[in-house]
Amino acid sequence: MISSMTGYGRAQNITETKDITFEIKAVNHRFFEFSSRLPKNYNYLEDKIKTYVQSRVSRGKIEVALTIFDIGGNNARIEMNKSIAEGYISALREFNESAALKDDITLSSIMRFPDVFNVKKSEEDEDTIWNEVKAVAEKAVDGFIAMRRTEGERLKTDLETKLDYILSKVEIVEKCSPETVAAYRKNLYDKLKEVLNDSKIDEQRILTEAAIFSEKIAVDEETVRLRSHIAQFKNILSTETAVGRKLDFLVQEMNREINTIGSKAQNTEITNIVIDVKSEIEKIREQIQNLE
Repeated sequence: MISSMTGYGRAQNITETKDITFEIKAVNHRFFEFSSRLPKNYNYLEDKIKTYVQSRVSRGKIEVALTIFDIGGNNARIEMNKSIAEGYISALREFNESAALKDDITLSSIMRFPDVFNVKKSEEDEDTIWNEVKAVAEKAVDGFIAMRRTEGERLKTDLETKLDYILSKVEIVEKCSPETVAAYRKNLYDKLKEVLNDSKIDEQRILTEAAIFSEKIAVDEETVRLRSHIAQFKNILSTETAVGRKLDFLVQEMNREINTIGSKAQNTEITNIVIDVKSEIEKIREQIQNLE
């Protein structure tokens, strides 16, 4: 099943000690590009998260956001820095005496000064934290991949419709090409007949000229290859692996064949078909930029 590169996933898990939320989103990119926003105390998880995400996603510009809240302050200890507090008190009283002010220093006023209190978090086991985060990440990535696949199926249907349209135009080209040669042979015969005033016309010369013309405008090889590219394209759309780069190559080859057909065209209808097909191929090229 093919996947789009655009997707979003989110999961949350609340335990007795933590509230963990993991978000992942992605947009188109030629390669795998990863960025993350993590709580400062958990930056050590970045490499683990990147490795895990890359094991499940091959392409796209990936952004991950992780939040971890401690519930109830169970892993934190608040300590008062007595020396700093006493320093503030001493400085305030000294100023009061010199300025002849009333001494109204209170605990609440001391609490407002910086560095009076320190918050110290107790050591956490990194493996335990990673296991908790990974469990949430798995759910978020599952949802992310499901969204990508849903979008991928929509793109697949659209691409198959465009390929079928191109095939219908190829059939017309295959039909028109021999008719163009027959028309050329008839026009050549009529012109020679007019010039020679009904004198004997060299039928072999006409056949030779028609054969040379036919060789110049023959598009059999191009239409056969174009059909082959379309068949390969459809087969790849049904695979389970990343398909974007393979399809990009096939689109280039399809464009090459239709350009060759256009350069050989001696028929207005074929010329118009070439323009239509090139337009469809360009739409396909734009669409596959969204595929993983």
